[in-house]
Amino acid sequence: MYAVIHTGGKQYRVEPGQRLEVERLGVDLETEVALRPVLLVDGDTVLAGPSQLSKASVKAKVVGDAKGEKIRGFTYKSKANQRRRWGHRQHYSVIEITAISAG
Repeated sequence: MYAVIHTGGKQYRVEPGQRLEVERLGVDLETEVALRPVLLVDGDTVLAGPSQLSKASVKAKVVGDAKGEKIRGFTYKSKANQRRRWGHRQHYSVIEITAISAG
């Protein structure tokens, strides 16, 4: 059985026992979270309509934190001596899917 969830502006295809990095959830480690909205549940039958998915949920446990790779940027304007260096490193929450409930 698998489900498609939406979190952090992205969609993920998840199965029980799978670990994945999602945008920072803002909860403590070892916390159980319910991920909604669920966009699709596929088991014996496929649930895809809004009325069918209103009861569906995906449970996950936060197991750690992670950082993405460093992004470095540089902007400048010619002939104006205007230069700026910047960097960014995205923070993620590592979650493990514990259960998928079709309702």
